[in-house]
Amino acid sequence: MTKLTGKIALITGGASGIGLASAKRFVAEGAFVYISGRRKDILDAAVTEIGSNVRGIQADITNADDLDRLIDTIKAEKGHLDILFANAGVGEFTPLGKITSEHYDYTFNINVKGTLFTVQKALPLLRPGSSIILTGSTVGVMGTPAMSVYSASKAAVRNLARSWAQDLRGTSIRVNVLSPGATKTDKVIELLNPEMLESLAKGAPLDRVGDPTETAAVAAFLASDDSSFMTGSEVFVDGGYAQV
Repeated sequence: MTKLTGKIALITGGASGIGLASAKRFVAEGAFVYISGRRKDILDAAVTEIGSNVRGIQADITNADDLDRLIDTIKAEKGHLDILFANAGVGEFTPLGKITSEHYDYTFNINVKGTLFTVQKALPLLRPGSSIILTGSTVGVMGTPAMSVYSASKAAVRNLARSWAQDLRGTSIRVNVLSPGATKTDKVIELLNPEMLESLAKGAPLDRVGDPTETAAVAAFLASDDSSFMTGSEVFVDGGYAQV
């Protein structure tokens, strides 16, 4: 596996779940990977787990100073980026009637504002032919009980990619959305009880939930030159859940 040999990548939210699995896959494919996250203990553990060709930088993507420090560090150490995986995100169950301003702000500040400014601040480091990957979700195209704010935030991410594909004309920089379905990460297991996970598995034609390594494999495809004629697209890794 060498499709990312010599490439420099940044994965936000890279210390756990799909981000961590993608960092491992990118390194296995030959990349040097920066991972960022809010909690230093989890970030340090992830760096140890990945082992080599990785650097962890503690950063909150909703904090402009943190983002500046993250991008400035990469610029000073490597000079450029070839891959930006804006993966950091959050989701909570809150039904209509119980939505608060705090819930809305928390979700949109991370999923939309944080994603937007991660990409904008990293843009000067991205060379022609670079790949931007945004993490979406099946809920961005479906109605999902008690997840309207999260779903709306992921629908917004989807349109950011469409619009940015137009903004990036002439740069050869690609931007695509990677949208997982139910995936067996620690956060999902914490959020969903076994009955809910089983229901999601039964709703997918493949009759199961996904593994983070499966999403990471598609992230590696979008990061590589194998996807050189793709931009503005959304790729679902959901076992068919939102497709049929």
